[in-house]
Amino acid sequence: MHRTHTCNELNQKHIGETVTLSGWVNRRRDHGGIIFIDLRDRYGLTQIVFDPNVLKTPFSEVESVRSEYVLKIAGEVRKRMEGQANEKMDTGEIELYVTEMEILNTAKTPRFEIDVEKNVNEELRLKYRYLDLRHTRLKNNMMLRHKMIMEIRNYMDEQNFVDVETPILIKGTPEGSREYLVPSRLYAGKFYVLPQSPQQLKQLLMIAGYDRYYQVARCFRDEDQRGDRQPEFTQLDVEMSFVEEKDVMQINEELLIRLTKKFAPEKTIQSEPFPVMSWKKAMDNYGSDKPDIRFDMKMVDVSDIVKESEFGVFSSNVKNGGVVKALRVEGAAEFTRKEIDDLTELAKIHGAKGLAYFVYQEDGTIKSPIAKFMKEEEVQAITEKTGAKAGDIVFFGADDYVTACEALGQVRLACGDRFKLRDPNVFAYLWVNEFPMFEKDKESGHIAAMHHPFTRPMAEDIELLETEPEKARSMGYDIVLNGNEIGGGSIRIHEHSLQQKIFKLLGISDEDAEIRFGHMLEAFKYGAPPHGGIAWGLDRLVMLFAGEPNIREVIAFPKDQKAKDLTLGAPSVMPEKDINEANVKIIND
Repeated sequence: MHRTHTCNELNQKHIGETVTLSGWVNRRRDHGGIIFIDLRDRYGLTQIVFDPNVLKTPFSEVESVRSEYVLKIAGEVRKRMEGQANEKMDTGEIELYVTEMEILNTAKTPRFEIDVEKNVNEELRLKYRYLDLRHTRLKNNMMLRHKMIMEIRNYMDEQNFVDVETPILIKGTPEGSREYLVPSRLYAGKFYVLPQSPQQLKQLLMIAGYDRYYQVARCFRDEDQRGDRQPEFTQLDVEMSFVEEKDVMQINEELLIRLTKKFAPEKTIQSEPFPVMSWKKAMDNYGSDKPDIRFDMKMVDVSDIVKESEFGVFSSNVKNGGVVKALRVEGAAEFTRKEIDDLTELAKIHGAKGLAYFVYQEDGTIKSPIAKFMKEEEVQAITEKTGAKAGDIVFFGADDYVTACEALGQVRLACGDRFKLRDPNVFAYLWVNEFPMFEKDKESGHIAAMHHPFTRPMAEDIELLETEPEKARSMGYDIVLNGNEIGGGSIRIHEHSLQQKIFKLLGISDEDAEIRFGHMLEAFKYGAPPHGGIAWGLDRLVMLFAGEPNIREVIAFPKDQKAKDLTLGAPSVMPEKDINEANVKIIND
């Protein structure tokens, strides 16, 4: 037997017992003839004592032990000496006096320290991820992830959902993101793809009559990487039949509240039930379709005030169909020139051509490079509309609607951070709904589905599909937490005719629709029920609960920011024989 207890299990009730532990050497301390070791396993730490007067194993073997050696030890549990208890350890009231020790395995000196948390190069951490995962922080993240998923499964079972696994090798039916292709060995020239999501499969399950489905699903997207994206990721996938938007929202809201109270009890939920905000209102007020509502710094539209302004950037933009948005930042008149320049660069990164501003000085004057182009009544109207006063700055964004909103929205977030307005102890959940059905490509002018082509238009906007489809709103909805989109879903199209109409609006011919989505169109002819669902990004949700800066910290073996697996060395060159059998030809540039 390698162990009778784990390294987090022993306490005062075990005093006097002889036990066996196995684990890794977390820390070694030599106190002149007596050696102390903190032995570590997944569960915790136990201090073990090697006293030559008690030890039967040769002491020279103990002296050879180093960090991360794997040991099996047997000994007597004793109470620590008075004043020596360690309140930070669950086993801090006892220690184990070793009688016998066996070295199960030696270890090279780790490439970084395991017993302390230090700032280590991420590439090194990912290459030696099996060592990185020994860190307490990473272990806690993995355990949090496990427990949250178990709680999700328990809740879904209580609510009569059925866990159904869907295939990983599926037909290529592009839904927006680039897919990973898998060549078929048996059918030369044909391919599977790895699913971006189980979207079509879960809708087919609704047609099959499985009215409450869920899955903790693996999904794949061949996209450029960033902090909150991975080429493969995990989502909670949910679909329900005979529901409206509020039904889907309610069950997801209940689950999120349950998770928060159990796994983040120190967080205050800002509002229960969660507020619901239209996409238009979110963009108008916060410059984002996933606004952080922990602070109430809102934008206003001043297009009507400046449409005839002598400042051509404003007036010409309005005349060309754009908008001018204004953001008042209280107390920002203290910003240095460098801080304003940094905010200008931030706005430019997000599409703006610049960042105009009014600084309201304490003497009542306004300092601004554009003030000389503005009429007094325009300045006064802007001041009244924004509520600006001495000590404030008003920033302006002038561009097309989305660019102006989003660029100024990023300035808003930066100012919120500058004044520490984003309370880390608050969880501000928010539903955003009534998204545009379509978005227009700036270069081609073609419209594309903002979510996916199976999203249902709002009933009152269906007529717009014939005349002004770009104005139609969808029955899509996102769940947002502290400015992060953690899930998105919609009520789906379930009629054959409406689905065909949407395909045509997206420029998909009847012939192409049959090739790509014929299975869905055919299924809609066999009694498809009204249905809707949602998918959560589980990696992102756990990241927020764990307080980590990116999702790599809550994934056991993530890819790096260039989509490489540094632990295993993937992607890698394959033998020519395997490539030929897969009917693949490699063309070198």
